[in-house]
Amino acid sequence: MRKTLILAAVAALAVGCTTNPYTGEKRASRTVTSGAAGAGAGAAAGAIVGAIAGDAKKGAIIGAGVGAATGVGIGVYQDRQQAKLRERLANSGVSVTRNGDNIILNMPSDITFAVNQSEITPGFYETLNSVALVLKEYNKTTVSVYGHADSTGSESYNQALSERRALSVSNYLAAQGVAPARLNAVGFGESNPIADNSTEYGRAANRRVEIVIDPIESQFNS
Repeated sequence: MRKTLILAAVAALAVGCTTNPYTGEKRASRTVTSGAAGAGAGAAAGAIVGAIAGDAKKGAIIGAGVGAATGVGIGVYQDRQQAKLRERLANSGVSVTRNGDNIILNMPSDITFAVNQSEITPGFYETLNSVALVLKEYNKTTVSVYGHADSTGSESYNQALSERRALSVSNYLAAQGVAPARLNAVGFGESNPIADNSTEYGRAANRRVEIVIDPIESQFNS
């Protein structure tokens, strides 16, 4: 019984939860963000283990080691990929953020497409080339390309435009060597605004393409 409780305590702290910001899908995340964070979480788990086993100090030491090992997986892989993306995309106008294990690239439409067009602006090729290089280096991920529009114009027009723009970016990445099987293009039209469509600033923010880079958990379990 004591052994079962110990294993349950470690598992409970080693597994977190991450949510895809667009699909709302929740899934278990078997790592913390980094090895350092993993060690901290492991130490906490170890304290619980120690309390159950009767030696809190020893449990914390063991737990820290377990946590560090847990952290060196998806979390560290994504940490490194995020750092590489930030380095390559500095001053490009593309933001690089994190949501759990997912990395999100936000590409405003004013630097990616001409007004009402779905062909990528040639001046943005270099930026997408940099994205493709990193995606090829860190290939244990899926890459979802999401197109978004503001509320100007009809809903059907905005939906179609967002789909075409997402597909344009996805096809460009594939042409640069990102495996097509990893890519998925989805248009959300005007349904997922991140700012107020009643202002020009808000509408500009809502016209965007986002790339969500999601780790393939099965490739980290071996």
